[in-house]
Amino acid sequence: MADGTKAVVDTSTTDGAADEAALAAAIDELAEGTARATTADDDGRDSPETDSPGADAPDTEHSGTEPSGTENPGTEPSDAEPSDAGSPGVTPAGSVSPAGSEETSETTAPLSASEIAAELASGAARAAEARRRAAAGATTRRPPGRPPQDPQPTHDPRDTATLPQTLPAPLRHSGDMIGHRYRLEECISSTETFSSWRAVDEKLRRDVGVHLMASGHQRSRKVLAAAKSAALLNDPRFVQVLDAVQEGELVYVVREWLPHASDLAKLLADGPMEPHEAYQMVRQVTDAVAAAHRRGQAHLRLTPRCVLRTDSGQYRINGIAVDAALRGLPVDGTAQDAERADTRAIGALLYAALTHRWPFPEDRYDLQGLPRNLRDVPPAQVRAGVHKGLSELAARALFDHPPHHAEPIATPEELAKAIALMPRIRQPEPELPVFAAPPRHNTHALPTAPNPTRVVAAPGTGPTPMAAAPARRTGRRLRRVVKVTAWTVALGAIGVASWQLVDNLRGTGPAVAAPQPSNTSASPTTHAAPRTPVPIPVKEAFDYNPLGTSPQGKDSLPNAIDGKPDTEWTSGWYNDPFGPKPPAKEGIGLLLDLGTQQPVSSVNVQFGTATTAELRIPGPGVTGDPMAAKPGDFTVAGKKAGTAVEYNLDNPVTTRYLLIWLTGLSKDSDGKYRGHVAEVRVSG
Repeated sequence: MADGTKAVVDTSTTDGAADEAALAAAIDELAEGTARATTADDDGRDSPETDSPGADAPDTEHSGTEPSGTENPGTEPSDAEPSDAGSPGVTPAGSVSPAGSEETSETTAPLSASEIAAELASGAARAAEARRRAAAGATTRRPPGRPPQDPQPTHDPRDTATLPQTLPAPLRHSGDMIGHRYRLEECISSTETFSSWRAVDEKLRRDVGVHLMASGHQRSRKVLAAAKSAALLNDPRFVQVLDAVQEGELVYVVREWLPHASDLAKLLADGPMEPHEAYQMVRQVTDAVAAAHRRGQAHLRLTPRCVLRTDSGQYRINGIAVDAALRGLPVDGTAQDAERADTRAIGALLYAALTHRWPFPEDRYDLQGLPRNLRDVPPAQVRAGVHKGLSELAARALFDHPPHHAEPIATPEELAKAIALMPRIRQPEPELPVFAAPPRHNTHALPTAPNPTRVVAAPGTGPTPMAAAPARRTGRRLRRVVKVTAWTVALGAIGVASWQLVDNLRGTGPAVAAPQPSNTSASPTTHAAPRTPVPIPVKEAFDYNPLGTSPQGKDSLPNAIDGKPDTEWTSGWYNDPFGPKPPAKEGIGLLLDLGTQQPVSSVNVQFGTATTAELRIPGPGVTGDPMAAKPGDFTVAGKKAGTAVEYNLDNPVTTRYLLIWLTGLSKDSDGKYRGHVAEVRVSG
């Protein structure tokens, strides 16, 4: 300060106090010798400006402590920076270089006593303003109960509470590649937060379903966790989750695609279900959901869009845990809440299947809702002809207070037990086609009127020809003649054969050949004409593994029925033909679905290696889904071993399902035992 240059004022409290002391010393120093020299210049110099570049320095002093990009709500952004901040040795006119640096620019004139007093007053005012801002920041920037923000955040980055609650769904188009493997084909549905697509797995060349969501969305981590837990369920009654990945700004979940399945909403488009079909639906869905709850899984959003029926009549459930996470439904409730939610959803599905109405006032899933004045009404009171047992079951599962003081059902396990106690609902007999009566080939009978009337002859007149020879009597006479002729021919043939036999025994003459019956003879034949085998196409093949927990060669199942012997279905591997230690596994199977009931006379199977296998047909115990039946419920129709076997049935068996039950496997080159089925051909 002794050189008379202007001071750079800081707004921090400690620096402000130091500046005040320095300015006071400068006043005393100037009062002794420099005040007189500067008096002459006071009239021609303006008062110092307070908006020099150094005046704004306090606002930017602490900005360097915050890392770039870190949001700090308690720090205001810098409004002004010195224009030459990048050159520490050069300062603009009217300012000084930092301490310790050489002056390389022109020097300023010494300050007068009035300028120093004004500078001191402005410095004190700025120091007071800084203290006021600091006090205001302590009250506004850090409210009570909120810890200060650390420039290096110490919270767990996996905490979803820091993610945005709403984020638009990623914009994708048909043909885009996801994960360098899945090519998007068709957008099935789209919401504000996610989109669902049908895609093609380029690696395995098959259709898959894909859900897309932004990775920055608050639900993204819950969606990934739900998808991974659903993939571990590994139950064939649920649509399998194949992949769940976070890649950059995108989260995608890949699931199995069922091209020939129809959801329950589409099945109900034409009207309510028959009692047997509704019974099969609720039984299969309840058993699957109850099994999931036993393993700690819940669906929480079971709707008619999530229940799919395949061509074989099997019901499969889509979106377990994932649908609820995608839509942000609360999943933090107790296990009892989850069980009750899924039970109510199954009750609503059964209610809709029986009545063709949605059991709530709103119209949903192309179904009309119930009137608002109807509450806790069983299906039997909404539509006539509803099965009484199923109506009571739907009301107990759906309502908290069922009618007639019935006990409500709160868990899928209780619902499964209630279904098992119901009398079994039999499948209705198929209606036989109506054939028109063949015309009568009787040239002697005259055509009669649709409603013939009795004609009474007048007295003295003879009977009319029509009355004397009715067509009915002529047909009866013709049948009698045919029977007599047939018996005559048969007796004649027997007589000739007897005479020939006696003649041969006596040896009196050459053997006489027995006459061959004529094709025009009416005698019954003793042997049926040979039947030409008719190929029966196999509609679908399933891996049947009721004694295990994992699917067996699911991806190669079509190879067993594709008509190409060079492709084959391969099962999982075993250390022994079936199990190293007792109790050994009985076998694994390939279940064939013919689509409809077909008369089967033979089954030809080509194995990749020498195999012992049985042909089994569903027995009386298999009434619903054959995949849920045990091996003992099937009837053994034949057992053979080799690489190419053919099962010939003495009498054709009418069935829809066939089971190739492998009971003995061969060892592969790697020392493991596997089942190989190259081709299956069915004939009727």
